[in-house]
Amino acid sequence: MSEKGFAVLFVCTGNICRSPTAEAVFRKLAGDAGLGETVRADSAGTHGYHVGEPPDLRAQVAAARRGYDLSGLRARKLEPGDFDRFDLLLAMDRGHYSELQSMGRISSPAKFRLMMSYARRFREEEVPDPYYGGLQGFERVLDMLEDASQGLLESLREIPYR
Repeated sequence: MSEKGFAVLFVCTGNICRSPTAEAVFRKLAGDAGLGETVRADSAGTHGYHVGEPPDLRAQVAAARRGYDLSGLRARKLEPGDFDRFDLLLAMDRGHYSELQSMGRISSPAKFRLMMSYARRFREEEVPDPYYGGLQGFERVLDMLEDASQGLLESLREIPYR
């Protein structure tokens, strides 16, 4: 952990559905819990398909209904420097997890986890990609990310901050 708190990066494929939603959910919940100044969140994609684009409109609509604002976020590709800048990189599915492992340094595998490893109510290990479905898939992703983000916050409360 850095002197400025704890930094977490949420990772999916194109950084327009799952990972920006996770970033927005986590930021809001962390702020509501009084940890907004202590934890830093960002998101990235393993591929650069959508660099510079805003999150999928369906993700924005579903998130806005629950009070999360994705409108200012823009897709970016995972960079080698991210492995140094972030204390924890959270993959949305096993494919992303494998990408992190192959891109990361041998000394950093402890920094990688599946997002759903923090979930309390859901048993799924992966956050499904809602891109090719309807709005209901985005709602389900939000349910899962809210649950996992709460679990992540609980685990961060156990870390002593400087």
